[in-house]
Amino acid sequence: MQISLRLDGDCVRAFHLTLLERLAALGDELSVDVRPAGGGIPRSAAALFQLETAIHGLPHDGLAHDGLAKRVPLSALAPYRRSPASPDLVVDLCGDVRLESTRVWRVTYDGASGEAALLASILAGRTPLARIEENGVAIAAGRLGTEYGGIALASFQDMLARTASLIVAAMSGAAKSVPDLPEPAQAGSPPPMPSAGKLGVRAGKALARRIVQKIYHLCYNAPHWKVGWRQTGGSDLFDLRAHPASGWQELPDDGSRFYADPFPILYQGQLTLFVEDYIHRLGKAIISAVPFGPAGPLGRPEPVLDLPYHLSYPFVFERDGEVWMVPESCANGTVDLYRATAFPGGWVKEATLLSGVVASDATLVEHGGAWWLFATVRDGGGAFSDALHLWSAPNFRGPWTPHPKNPVLIDIASARPAGRIVRRGNDLLRPVQDCRRSYGAALGIARISHLDLIGMEQVVETILNPGALWSGRKLHTLNEAGGFEFIDGSAIAPRWKQRTRD
Repeated sequence: MQISLRLDGDCVRAFHLTLLERLAALGDELSVDVRPAGGGIPRSAAALFQLETAIHGLPHDGLAHDGLAKRVPLSALAPYRRSPASPDLVVDLCGDVRLESTRVWRVTYDGASGEAALLASILAGRTPLARIEENGVAIAAGRLGTEYGGIALASFQDMLARTASLIVAAMSGAAKSVPDLPEPAQAGSPPPMPSAGKLGVRAGKALARRIVQKIYHLCYNAPHWKVGWRQTGGSDLFDLRAHPASGWQELPDDGSRFYADPFPILYQGQLTLFVEDYIHRLGKAIISAVPFGPAGPLGRPEPVLDLPYHLSYPFVFERDGEVWMVPESCANGTVDLYRATAFPGGWVKEATLLSGVVASDATLVEHGGAWWLFATVRDGGGAFSDALHLWSAPNFRGPWTPHPKNPVLIDIASARPAGRIVRRGNDLLRPVQDCRRSYGAALGIARISHLDLIGMEQVVETILNPGALWSGRKLHTLNEAGGFEFIDGSAIAPRWKQRTRD
């Protein structure tokens, strides 16, 4: 098939080269239409990018993260011939292609075309809905996200990366639709690009906000998470769909470290809670565990798995009479399986399930005669939390095969796992992270309506936010075992109050 990429020749970016390379890998014949389009990002926005580069310590060539916003010369497109008069398919990034008898895929952000539309949505504080449309019908769609909210350049580049993912996914029929959410969608027409004056005001606020952040980090450890726990009394959050009236008790820390990603397991009559144990002075986390009695924790979490790289999300489960763990180790580019030889410690690596992949929060579930592994993947750069990939295997030890429709979902509001998938009757309920406001800001409960090699579909039925019954600005993980339920979220940790642990 002959595919033409329509882009603005006056503003060629590394994003366009990356997209062309990924499309070329599919084996199609590529060409480019580089006529000037007009209506690009104004100079005042470029000045904002330069200021952000300086105040946030980004590389001085303007390359935050994967550098997809970097301007490149038109000559960089020389390997791709100019578009023929009648290609089989045009991928239109500008919104100005009008060809009869030719298929056209129009890429839009909140209903408008072009990179200026994407940046305008970012500057308006929106979660942009990207759509690929053919004759007004969505071929693929996704809510784009970032872990760098408030930094326009970083957000812009993360979302360019995921736009490439969405276009490539559309070629295989993946990421077809975005599930509805309980909260109302963004209303109104696409936001306009702010004026130069308003962008100048934003730049001044960005500088002031960065100064406040620096002062805050001098006084407080941040981020700092906390774990909440309670006895369910037979009704958990999957039943309540709201915080319990009794609220939550907190797992105490000494301020020099935080605990997050709580995973409990009832093994041989003893409830044990595994957590991410993040030591602020080291800037990395290990996995620790603490036993629970009828009244709560019996002591404090003690280290059980410490590796040279950051560990988190200790997904633990029992199988074949033994306890297994799949901790997140995306810093190592792997997903590894461990077995406990002296529970709750003595962990030995049994297998590497996946390698060469930046996968977050790997979550396993057995369904339909197979094992499934859910994880968000930093697919071609971009955010860590908005592209859900699946793998399947005949056994949890593997071998694991990627789903043919990966990414099965692009959605910053419901892609990233947030705990074990639970079965209620014939239904699978999946905790998900809603990262629209910020990373780990809210917790969703999604019902999986379809899961097989054809694809995965889910409906987000509930979104839980922090509030009076769970303070802080985050709500991020949900797990239960042995009549206890656990969540986590943010906390304030003054540096002057922390106690160094022995």
